[in-house]
Amino acid sequence: MNVVPMNATVARAALSRLFEPSDTVGLGLVSLVGPVDGLRIVRRDIDAGGEMRQRLRELLGMTGGRRDPLDEGLARWAPRLRDLAPERDLTTLARLGGRLLIPECEEWPEALNDLQEAAPLCLWVRGAHEIPRVNRMVSIVGSRDSTSYGSSVTTDLASGLSARGFSVVSGGAYGIDAQAHRAALASAPGDESPPTVGVLACGVDRYYPAGNEELLRTIVDRGLLISEVPPGSSPTRWRFLQRNRLIAALSAVTVVVEARWRSGALNTAHHAAGLGRPVGAVPGSVYSANSAGCHRLLRDGTAVCVADAADVAELAGPLGSEPAGDQAREADVRSREQDGLTIPDLLLFDALPVRSSTTVDKLSVVAGLATRDVITGLARLELAGLAMRTGEGWRRGKS
Repeated sequence: MNVVPMNATVARAALSRLFEPSDTVGLGLVSLVGPVDGLRIVRRDIDAGGEMRQRLRELLGMTGGRRDPLDEGLARWAPRLRDLAPERDLTTLARLGGRLLIPECEEWPEALNDLQEAAPLCLWVRGAHEIPRVNRMVSIVGSRDSTSYGSSVTTDLASGLSARGFSVVSGGAYGIDAQAHRAALASAPGDESPPTVGVLACGVDRYYPAGNEELLRTIVDRGLLISEVPPGSSPTRWRFLQRNRLIAALSAVTVVVEARWRSGALNTAHHAAGLGRPVGAVPGSVYSANSAGCHRLLRDGTAVCVADAADVAELAGPLGSEPAGDQAREADVRSREQDGLTIPDLLLFDALPVRSSTTVDKLSVVAGLATRDVITGLARLELAGLAMRTGEGWRRGKS
């Protein structure tokens, strides 16, 4: 693993407490001068300078007006400076057995770079596993007040995906999220199984919501908990919404099982679509409010219909040689040798008796074909092994 200068790690840890997720001004500053100098500017240890301020304005698309985004940011971050203690946060994380990942690390998930200016400064991580590659992760999200139908579908999806070698990603919330994590854990109990990944809107030292504490503790033991905010951070509505972009970016496919018309799960789906990631939605009853959001995604073309893990695996792309989706369903049904026949030959094939034999004239009547067409059709069917000549006439072939 690459050796990362501690000052870069400490600087990003500090900035993750100063900046709210997706703080465009703060992230823009870091992209221009790096985390170390960015922190020095925020602390006013050095002056940003007019040239850098202009570059920041251009980066943010603020070429007109008198507003200075950096001055506004400095005022916004100032109240948090007095409590800034990144070394303490890193010590807390180490005591929990966690680690801080930054873009300079080898383990940093490159999929997050697709977020461009909205990529997180760092990831606070708990769990022994490394973060899987994006093509091996699928997010399953949905309503907190899930129905028995939604829970059942989620169980089938998560267990099927785990069996196929995918890590299930979700937000650790009640309802669909929790069911996805539980099913993934239950279907893959071994040490070599793909880890389920919980992406939190609070610090990884907090088990939120409290009702899922046991589940979240199990994820720490056998999977991964990830957050972009430091230990001790509380969940807020903004952090929940921004957490969704990480779920979408980390995953090859995002699946919405159940979602109300204005569900937060739709936010995750739109983040995924904006990144060019496939989105799947599970259809439900037209009478169910919990499926209204899924139907909305299907109707506006954001998502495609998925019914099982094979459909989702097909969207994610091949991990091996096994067929998926419609291909898997076709493989489950024995192909019929008459598939691909022209309509006249199919009519003729249907007219052929299975056990007894019949004549060309009778076949012409039953199939509704001219005698000439019956004769030429029988020749083609005989070559395909679908018709057999006997002493009494014609019958179906033994194949």
